[in-house]
Amino acid sequence: MATGTLLATAACSGGSDSPGTASGTASTVAERPPAAQSTTPSSTPGGELTKAGARSALITESDLEDDWNPVKDPSTWRDSLLLGDVDAAKFLTGKSDAQDCKRLMDSLYDETLLGSPSGASAATGFEQGDSRLYYQVAAYEKADLDQSMEWLKSLPSACDEFTLTGGDHGDRTVQVVERTLPGESEARQGLTVSVKGTSDGDPVTLTLDVAAVQVGANAITVTNGGLDGADHDSTDAAVSQGTPRLTEVLAGGTPKPTPSGAG
Repeated sequence: MATGTLLATAACSGGSDSPGTASGTASTVAERPPAAQSTTPSSTPGGELTKAGARSALITESDLEDDWNPVKDPSTWRDSLLLGDVDAAKFLTGKSDAQDCKRLMDSLYDETLLGSPSGASAATGFEQGDSRLYYQVAAYEKADLDQSMEWLKSLPSACDEFTLTGGDHGDRTVQVVERTLPGESEARQGLTVSVKGTSDGDPVTLTLDVAAVQVGANAITVTNGGLDGADHDSTDAAVSQGTPRLTEVLAGGTPKPTPSGAG
């Protein structure tokens, strides 16, 4: 994405794993079967998350605020502003914190915030102007997920502000700030990550909301933002609408589709 088009330009500069544009008019992944078509639960109470259950737990544009539109394949989204090496010399605690910050930037680039799922997963994406929202539901190894959530909680302190070097955009200043997510019962962590650098010689700031909600050995992850900033209300809506959907699926139910305009 350049100044006028967020991740689209960056996708072109992201290399061979960043094919073309990701926009479309519908998301086949995001579609959920109506409750009337389901004769058995998506997953049994206490059982593992199934592929059908993960799809059923996804939100749609009706769950979000404003005018978000679904895209066909959000897995192709990449932003080269996130690529580079962390300047470890400026860290008081040295290489350990620098490695954590590098892991954060890499995971934001390839949408592996909590690591690779060990079980079923489904993802969908939406765009609004130059901003994009990526939403994933996935099952993980419980111990690995616990560690990933603790790692996320450490980042506002460990990473705070650092310099990203190299790549196609030179030196960039990155700030990591904690933000509160709606809800209280499940383990959750929110961040806002801003990357200040240049694109095509012009100064730009990429701002991303990052959210993770853990439900047992399963989790929701949200990445939302762009060069025009992050819409915090949409991030909160995704968490507020998506968490009970996943909880219902894990209890053996099939959430009803959200009525249009009820986000």
